Order: sequence, then structure tokens, then C-alpha cells
Amino acid sequence: MTLLPQTRAIVTGAGRKDGIGWAVAQLFIQNGAQVILLDLDQDSVHREAIEIGALAGIGCDVSDQAAVRDAVDEAEALLGGLDCVVNSAGIVNAARLHQITDTDWHRMIDVNLGGTFNLLQAAIPALTKGINASFVAISSMAAMRGGGLLGSSHYAASKAGILGLVKGAARELGPAKIRVNALAPGIVDTSMTRGKFGPDWEKMLLDQIPLGRFASPEDIAKACLFLASDLSCYMTGVTLDVNGGYFLH
Repeated sequence: MTLLPQTRAIVTGAGRKDGIGWAVAQLFIQNGAQVILLDLDQDSVHREAIEIGALAGIGCDVSDQAAVRDAVDEAEALLGGLDCVVNSAGIVNAARLHQITDTDWHRMIDVNLGGTFNLLQAAIPALTKGINASFVAISSMAAMRGGGLLGSSHYAASKAGILGLVKGAARELGPAKIRVNALAPGIVDTSMTRGKFGPDWEKMLLDQIPLGRFASPEDIAKACLFLASDLSCYMTGVTLDVNGGYFLH
């Protein structure tokens, strides 16, 4: 049984083969969805779309509101509608609070929080006409912990803002039958994190995770699949923690 039959989906941040967005797109396709990939690098996302069996890959900077609207319109036309959006595009930076420049701050907020807003706003008209319409935003455990590890205060602020946006959007869009939910992953084994911890630090971190390992991109993709599918049809405005028990709160 496939969980996303006839589902038409956009997945952002899907241009890297070891990333969360790529894993989400692959799992969605395996579960019957038609998927269009969005990523900043047009060449990369085009190659990955062909390899993964996606309908298309579109280059798009999610912090650019006009570009997002154009990309969503193009995707909707290619798909013949839109039922689901997963926003996995994001950046991270570990600069300490006193080191964060004005450019650092605005880039972090514009990509992580602004990108989520831009995609959600642009997708509303199409999702209103969709089937079991769902928007899934990737936040982070850092939103609740106040950063730490590879993300500093501005990263935490951008990811915490996503959680507030998701709750507000869930209230507002529920009557239109659009569900809006978030994921808060812990440490995920991707190129963004791999090799960033020394052996001693990595062992210390693993010792603090009850399940004893970092997440794989596929672990996060499975949670996205749940939130996008009919299995979560009565859930909106939630933040689903996917951290192996590292941050119990």
C-alpha cells in the first residue's frame, strides 16, 4: 500500500543526495506521489530530479518571494494541481551572538523563516484546491534549546519563528482544509553536520541520545511522510520531535 496515491507535491532543499529534502522526495515518490524538486542550484536539482524520478527540478532561492511564487506556479502547472509542500531548504551558522553581522542575521531569517513564509503564502491558492492538503515545515530542535551545537542564536530564532508561523497558519488555514505542521529534527547525519564534531564530542553527544545514534535523512523523511499522508488527517499545528530522545521536554 502506498501512502500518497495521486498526491502532487513540492519538496524544497532537494538538490543534495545526502540531504533531508532528497530523502523526502525519494520516499514520497516511492509512496505514489508526483514530486517536483526545488533547490537553489538549478543544475544540481535538475540532475537529482532525473535520477530520483521526479517530474522536474526547479532552481529557486526560497528567500526571494517573487521567485518562489513563479516556482510554485510553474510546479502547479506541471503537476496539474498541488496537494503537499515540504520546505526543507535552510542554512545554519554557528557564529556567537557578538559575532553575528547584520548580513548574517538577515540572511538567516530570510532563508529559514522567510523561505517558509514565502512558500506557504505562494502555495495557499493551489493547496486550497488540493486533496488532503498539507504543508510541512522543517524546523529544528534548536528552536526549543536556543541553538547550540552547529546553530547559534540567529539560527535558533529563525527555527523558532517557523514554529510560531506554523501554529498561526494552522489556525487560519484549517477552515480551508489545509493542514500545517512542523518537524523538529535533532542531529541529522548529512553533509551539513558530518565531520563537524570531533571524535570525543561525537561520543559525548551519542551518549546523550537514548536511541544511541544520530538521525538519518530517511528518519526525517518518514516523519514527513506521516505528516503529509492521511495517517495524520486530524493533526494540524503540531511540532513533531524527531531526535531519538536527545531533547526530552
